[in-house]
Amino acid sequence: MKRILTRTAGIAATALMLTWPLLAIGAETPTEEPLTIEKAIRLVRDNNPALKAAAADVSAAEARITQSRSAYYPQISASAGYTYLDPVSEMSLFGSPMLKFAPNDNYEAKVTAKATLFDFGKRASTVDLAKTGKRAAEHSFEITQRDLSFQTVQLFYGILFIRENINVEQKEITALNKALDFTGKRYKSGAATRFDVLSTEVRIAGAQNKMLDLKHELLRQELTLRRLTGISENVPLNIQGSFSVTPADHRSSEHVSHALDQRLEMKLANEQEKAAQQRRSIAIKSGLPILSGSASYGVTNGLMPDINEIRENFVGSLHLEIPLFSGFKTSAERQETTALMHAAAQRKVDTEQQVKTDIEETTHALQTASEKIITAEAQVQQAKLAAEHARTRYENGMATVLDLLNTEASLSQAELGKLQANYAYVINNYTLKRATGEVFW
Repeated sequence: MKRILTRTAGIAATALMLTWPLLAIGAETPTEEPLTIEKAIRLVRDNNPALKAAAADVSAAEARITQSRSAYYPQISASAGYTYLDPVSEMSLFGSPMLKFAPNDNYEAKVTAKATLFDFGKRASTVDLAKTGKRAAEHSFEITQRDLSFQTVQLFYGILFIRENINVEQKEITALNKALDFTGKRYKSGAATRFDVLSTEVRIAGAQNKMLDLKHELLRQELTLRRLTGISENVPLNIQGSFSVTPADHRSSEHVSHALDQRLEMKLANEQEKAAQQRRSIAIKSGLPILSGSASYGVTNGLMPDINEIRENFVGSLHLEIPLFSGFKTSAERQETTALMHAAAQRKVDTEQQVKTDIEETTHALQTASEKIITAEAQVQQAKLAAEHARTRYENGMATVLDLLNTEASLSQAELGKLQANYAYVINNYTLKRATGEVFW
């Protein structure tokens, strides 16, 4: 029996040792899919609380339309009551028993319907105002969505830019360390001074400090992108993108008319102007007569000849209300809504001017970035050639360490300048889409 148990335990241990590598492989975290700009924007659209709040505002605006339409329907209510009266009116004629004109116990139950029959179109204006409010809420939702998408674009390419910038700095640090190693050998052989060594070390320390600043800024932007997209901290940001661009010619005149038709701010300004006009219409109609009617059906007692009998009854009425004086409230409301209508019109004009300015500024920035890309590429090629010559000259003792450090710094600056030009072109390209009202989410 002991031999069987020992053999079984040995087989189990061997099987566990053989399957352990497979278990370990199965326990590894799967590789995350690359995060493209399209996927990042989609995550923001699905997860961001600000967009969910804006969507809730649209639902609330739609509910306000239903509320405003309720004025077209009769308001129906039911009521029931009991009233005890003592004393009640009574009298006796020529010694006859006392005759009561009302019972002590009064009962009543009824259903009442009230409706506005005519109000000179005030209800229609209220419904139109609610519809305008819904369209404005929808445009506000789209603006929030667009702005968050554009912020995501800035963060996405900002992270790519910083990572490329870190690579540039790392290349400079590697080159400086190589120069430091060679300078140290020359210093030991007496061909260089201590000043040469210290100068190189200072340059390395400066580059390392810049690297620390870049890593801090990278962390800050990654945290912001995670907050917008809802990506958890334990999921790596495997961002996939590039700054490879093909510059194109952009003219502001070609985009202005399109922007005035499609820009969300222009649509919102139009809706706000309509809303101001509708409020003024409501304010004007608030001083006009209102004709309303009501009808009630129910049961009650207290009716002659038998005041204690519960009987059916019906009541119908028409009511005409003519406002005569409201303490100057109506005139003040008209003045207020007129002023708000003029203010909305001026805001619309200001929005048009802002749209034109945005188009001109962005197209100029794109043209500038295109030109910088061409010049930056030439500068990089020249800086690379100068750095190669400086390294050769320094190794052969024909250049000073300062010459070498300056050329390495110039190469780093040239590569960074090219990267900045590409980054500016990409961002300004999205800025132009945003300025013209083009949808890019």
